[in-house]
Amino acid sequence: MKIMGRKSAKRRKYPDTVMAYALLAPMAILLSIFVIWPALRAIYLSFFNWSFYTDPEFVGLKNFSDVLHDKLFWNSIGLGIKFVFLTVPAQLVIAFLFASFVMSVNRKIASVLKVVIYIPTIISSVITSIVFALIYNYSGGLLNAVVAKFGVPAQAWLGDTHWSLFAIAVPAVWLGIGLSSLIMIAGMVDIPSSFYEAAEIEGANWWQKTIYITLPQLKNVLLYLLVTVTIAAIQQFELPLVMTGGGPLDSTNLPNLFIFNHFRGDAYVGYSLAAALLLGVVISCISGAIFKVVNSEKLVD
Repeated sequence: MKIMGRKSAKRRKYPDTVMAYALLAPMAILLSIFVIWPALRAIYLSFFNWSFYTDPEFVGLKNFSDVLHDKLFWNSIGLGIKFVFLTVPAQLVIAFLFASFVMSVNRKIASVLKVVIYIPTIISSVITSIVFALIYNYSGGLLNAVVAKFGVPAQAWLGDTHWSLFAIAVPAVWLGIGLSSLIMIAGMVDIPSSFYEAAEIEGANWWQKTIYITLPQLKNVLLYLLVTVTIAAIQQFELPLVMTGGGPLDSTNLPNLFIFNHFRGDAYVGYSLAAALLLGVVISCISGAIFKVVNSEKLVD
C-alpha cells in the first residue's frame, strides 16, 4: 500500500513539474539568447584586440589595463556619481511627496493624478531631450525668457560647464518621477490604516506620522528604489547623447556615453567591451555599498 501511495504521489507531481518547465522554457531561451550568451561573448572578446574587419588577436588583460589607466574613463565614472547625487535625492523626495498627496485625496482625483504623473515615463527620452534642449536654448529658450523677468542675464545652460550636467539632471528627474511615485503609492496602500488612526488618536501630526509610520513601513520599497534609481542614473545615456553629445569639454560625458563614443570612434572594440565590464563592476560595488550603508538585513519584514 505504501509503494502504491508513493507511485500515485509521483504521478500527481510529474504533470506539475512538466508544466512548470514548459512555462519557464520560453523565458529561459530568450534570456540565454539575448542576455547570457552576449555577456559571455563580451567577456571572451574583451581579452582580444578584435574588430569587424580583422581576425582577433589575444592581448590578455591589456584592454582592462588601458581602461584602468584612462583618465577619461574615471572622469566619466566621477560624473556618473555626481549625476546620481543631482538626480536620485530629488527624484525620491518629489516622488514621496507626490505619493503622500495622492493618498490624502479622494479616489477620483487620485486616479487622475496617477495618470498625470505617469505620462513622463511613457515619453521617449529622445523627445524629452529635444524639448528640454529647446527650453534651454540661449537665444529663444523659455528658461532664459523666464529668468530675464527677474533681471538674470541669459545663460548658455547646455554650453556652460558649470550648468550643463545640472541641465541634464532636470529632465532625468522629470522622466523618473512617475514610476517612482506609483511604486511608493503601491507601498503606501499596503500600510494598515489602523496605524494612522491610532496615531491620530494620540494627536500625531503629518510629520510625526510620516517619520514614525510611513517611512518605516516603506523601508523595503525605498531601498529598492534607491538601488534601481541610482543604477539608472549612473547609466543615463540618451539625455547627454542628444542634448550635449558629452560636451562641453566632456562635462556631461557620462559612462555609457563615453563607452559609446569610444566604440563608435575605435575600429577595435576590445577596449569598449572591457570598459563596459568594468562599469558593471563599479555599479555592483555601488549597489553593494548602498545595501551595506542602509543595512538591508534589518529591512526584511
